[in-house]
Amino acid sequence: MKTCVISFPDTPHAPATLPEGANLSETLTVMNSPMLFGCRAGICGTCLIQVEDGYERLVPPTAEEQEALEVYAPGNPKARLGCQMRLTVDVAIKKIRSA
Repeated sequence: MKTCVISFPDTPHAPATLPEGANLSETLTVMNSPMLFGCRAGICGTCLIQVEDGYERLVPPTAEEQEALEVYAPGNPKARLGCQMRLTVDVAIKKIRSA
């Protein structure tokens, strides 16, 4: 089984090795990660992240996720909703803080 590493730059959290295709909301919740998840359906914006490394190699957001990103992170081309993203490559992510 292929695995992917997810790292959390500028935090004390150690990188996590997850199976390829892992659902971040299911996996990171039990790992004491810096990620928080709310509705898990892509509508609340709680899990808004910026992919610092690996964005170009991820499966693009669905039309529904893209609509939400236009509301929660307008103009940020590396924003994603963690609950909607399937892990397919190694990535480095940062939580986007709300203003």
